[in-house]
Amino acid sequence: MSKGNITQPSEDGELQRSLSNRHLQLIAIGGAIGTGLFMGSGKTISLAGPSILFIYMIIGLMVFFVMRALGELLLSNLKYKSFIDFSTDLIGPWAGYFVGWTYWLCWITIGIADLSAIIYYLQFFNNGLPFTPVEGVMISIAAIFFITGLNLVTVKLFGELEFWFALIKIIAIVVLILVGLWMIFTGFTSTAGEVASFTHLWSHGGMFPTGMHGFLAGFQIAIFAFVGVELVGTTAAETKDPEKNLPKAVNSIPIRIIFFYVLALVIVMSVTPWNKIDPAVSPFVNLFSQAGIAAAAIIMNLVVLSSVMSSMNSGVFSTSRMLFGLSREEQGPKLFGKLNTRAVPANALYFSTACLLGGAALQYFVPNTVEAFTLATTLSTILFILVWIIILWSYLVYYKTRPELHAKSVFKLPGGPMTCYVVIAFFIGVIYVLSLEPDTFRALKVSPIWLVILAIGYFGFYKKK
Repeated sequence: MSKGNITQPSEDGELQRSLSNRHLQLIAIGGAIGTGLFMGSGKTISLAGPSILFIYMIIGLMVFFVMRALGELLLSNLKYKSFIDFSTDLIGPWAGYFVGWTYWLCWITIGIADLSAIIYYLQFFNNGLPFTPVEGVMISIAAIFFITGLNLVTVKLFGELEFWFALIKIIAIVVLILVGLWMIFTGFTSTAGEVASFTHLWSHGGMFPTGMHGFLAGFQIAIFAFVGVELVGTTAAETKDPEKNLPKAVNSIPIRIIFFYVLALVIVMSVTPWNKIDPAVSPFVNLFSQAGIAAAAIIMNLVVLSSVMSSMNSGVFSTSRMLFGLSREEQGPKLFGKLNTRAVPANALYFSTACLLGGAALQYFVPNTVEAFTLATTLSTILFILVWIIILWSYLVYYKTRPELHAKSVFKLPGGPMTCYVVIAFFIGVIYVLSLEPDTFRALKVSPIWLVILAIGYFGFYKKK
């Protein structure tokens, strides 16, 4: 997706560089620290117990290697602006087409998952009672129109709103960690009669209380927590000094996410034993409820609600830009490559909005918000894994066919091709794990439909050009 500097945007103009590095870094962190942590962690804890900590560390390491491969590829040729560019160059046009459209669908499914989370959090203000299917659909439609409206304003205003959204989210997690530490070190007794202590991590069946099956089952939502980190590499590659900014972004973002996730969950499970955590209640809101701080629980619920809106906002922004880029590469309808007077790809935005509205129907057919969330996140996880595998495949081709570029690289992937093979094998293993649970297996069964749709689009329309 190319971007240029223009003052008077026209329909056929280019996207403007209106986002500063400050915006990009916070948008990337905020997009990754969202629904997977605030809503998904309750279910993951109930499945895996304290072993969830090891799950996050393992996935964090694997995703870090994907990021290092992405970083080396982007720096090997500064004309590469995204993984669409290098996958097209190194593997072939079909790979760029596959990655672009799959990445678009990834963010659409995240948006649908976020709709489930929004309804789920609003139940807190409905005396904890679930909404009817019709109410769920109406809430989803209102959220979609609100997010679309935000995205139709100037990109700079969008960036500023997202910056503050992300900052509130990060501050909330830091406050939770500090309050939790205070509760642990003062021997605080919760409203449920539990004394906060680090010993809860191993005194209720050990670190692996649900055995290997529970440990493996925890990977689905945990890996969903990391989706979107590859966006950092792409955005950093478009800053003025990619040789400095890209390695910094790649090396710091996964570490920050592991810090936020692992430390926050250590606190949560130390305040409330893992087997007392309700999978249908956000453990973050529950921590303050256990402390008997009603006002803080309400504030935290508003924070996580705004966090999900922020994540959805970033997703809608990403989908419209991805469609714009595909259109300019003649891999999508020309209509999506048009800009409005504010330099926003409005047509692409409207199409993504229409698809999200279709996703709102999921709230009607699957009124159980946790079940709907699991279906959407599983599909998103499968698609993201496919995108990550294409990135690693591109690296293997680059290593073999461009040895001179690899030799002079100052930001090499540790372990080179061997690391790629290990990470690819890990991701294939995760896809197998998704077949073990009935709710994730359902999403796994429908995912090949997308590959068929892509094949029809590529061979029926794009290839003919």
